[in-house]
Amino acid sequence: MNTKNIAILGSTGSIGCQTLDVISQYPDKFCATVLVAGTRVEQLIEQCIKHCPKIAIIADKSKYQVLRDALAPLGITTASGQEAIDDVMESDVFDTVVTATVGYSGLAPTLRAIKAGKKIALANKETLVVAGDIVTKALSESASTLMPIDSEHSAIYQCLVGEDKNAVKRIIITASGGPFRTFSQKQIEQATVANALHHPNWSMGKKITIDSATMLNKAFEIIEAKWLFDLNPNQISAIVHPQSIVHSMVEFIDGAVKAQLGVPDMRLPIRYALGETVRLNTSDSPLDFARYNTLTFEEPDENRFPCITFGKYALNRKGNAACVINAANEIAVKAFLDGRIKFLDIYNTIENTLQQASFIQSPTYEDYVESNNEARAIASNIVSSLNN
Repeated sequence: MNTKNIAILGSTGSIGCQTLDVISQYPDKFCATVLVAGTRVEQLIEQCIKHCPKIAIIADKSKYQVLRDALAPLGITTASGQEAIDDVMESDVFDTVVTATVGYSGLAPTLRAIKAGKKIALANKETLVVAGDIVTKALSESASTLMPIDSEHSAIYQCLVGEDKNAVKRIIITASGGPFRTFSQKQIEQATVANALHHPNWSMGKKITIDSATMLNKAFEIIEAKWLFDLNPNQISAIVHPQSIVHSMVEFIDGAVKAQLGVPDMRLPIRYALGETVRLNTSDSPLDFARYNTLTFEEPDENRFPCITFGKYALNRKGNAACVINAANEIAVKAFLDGRIKFLDIYNTIENTLQQASFIQSPTYEDYVESNNEARAIASNIVSSLNN
């Protein structure tokens, strides 16, 4: 394997940091040549000093001078702003990009990378949630390839290697159930931010941890799976698996079920994606079956976690429905984290935004941009009304 030059969008986030860990473990195979962060300029500087990329970009333009002054002596090219992030996707200093930014922000640079024929290691599920039709069409017209980093979709990908797509009956996406799996409805109504951020199995960023608590992340994964694996909505289901050892399963028409198991560690799917299915030897602790001698499964409770229903809703409604859901959720989650709304208001904000937002049956990219802006404005008004 020749050394791969890697760009990381969201290098200071959870997935970005773990990707750099993986790159450090295999210096003869991978090199981080582009690092992009949102606002954490000091952490980005530390990463650049350690990994010596060719280019470093901070999205927050107000932090640019700090970045430039710190990295100028090292000869690292610096830039700031969304336009710079989008433009660097066409640079010849990398061949693979890990899209690990949070939310809608991953869409534009990913599309630019696809157009440039880059290899995509996708950790930003919202890219396919928001505009899966646009992204898959772009992939079909490009030399670009896409590998999922989400543990669930990586598991499905692995289970499908060597299999006939026509032999797939359904895929089964596993869910941990989040921090509120055993909470009563009343306890969920009273849940605090601290409660919601206390995930039992996974160490993730705040946004995805809240999405796990509402189970909207599972709705998003259902939508993402449709685009990744070209499936019908009735071929995709979810099941709660509290131990997070079985990362997902595929059921075939002959009744056989294949599953991918592993410890709950995102470095496993990151390694698989960067290696492009080549399994890389690791000294990380393996799965201890004696420790996990009981694996349990249960149906998700749509009454306590109604956000999970948005997955099938969006797939059946089609058009820009998923784009609206994502935009409203980003506004609502931030409001919850800021202490401006209650936990259950996240669902209500999304539901009310869907009722008010314009529906577009066959959106263009420009339509998605406008739909995202409109839904955010509507959701912001709803949040403000809840706050009064």
